[in-house]
Amino acid sequence: MSHAQNSRATQPPNERLRGLYVITDPILTPPDLLEKKVRAALLGGAAIVQYRNKDAGAKARRLQEAQSLRALTDEYGALLIINDDTELALACNADGVHVGLEDTPIALARAQLGLQRIVGATCHGDTQLALRAIEEGADYVAFGRFFGSNTKPDAPPAALDAIRPALSRLTRPAVAIGGIRLENAQPLVNAGFAMLAVVGDVFSHDSAEITLHCAAYARLFQNK
Repeated sequence: MSHAQNSRATQPPNERLRGLYVITDPILTPPDLLEKKVRAALLGGAAIVQYRNKDAGAKARRLQEAQSLRALTDEYGALLIINDDTELALACNADGVHVGLEDTPIALARAQLGLQRIVGATCHGDTQLALRAIEEGADYVAFGRFFGSNTKPDAPPAALDAIRPALSRLTRPAVAIGGIRLENAQPLVNAGFAMLAVVGDVFSHDSAEITLHCAAYARLFQNK
């Protein structure tokens, strides 16, 4: 681990919510490629990894994969977030969970995880929903989709012009998600998003390209 990675790893988890936030996908990061592709992303500078696998029938495999990602994120000084599964988050000692509007309620996730772990919440394009999520205990709020998304094509759209004025007033960091690519990412960082959540534009590539892509994303946050 580099000095910068080691310094990042010693910070409290909720103070490390900044930078490239990659999200796994059962199709783009299948079991045989999951560890290899996530390692490539971490090597390129991904700061946060969300393990997302909704297959409730694969409990043992999901635990094994989450534990593997926990070891990888520890190695690189990155955060591990589990998508809507507090039991799995506790079992693999993840840094926290992310919940959607129809997932585990924020207050329940907080009660199950305690105060030291992260709870992130989906807010689509609704700043009032974000304020409510923060009141209920969310450590970060997620807005999107901002662009067309292959992984979540039916997600409701979000308008940057409508959200931008609220970002500076939020008391918790915000993450942008949905169809983000290198060519459209900079305006989101400039608007005040602390994190960019990316799926396809990272994990649709092979490992070498993943590392280069993630390094380019990481540079967007330099001097910000």
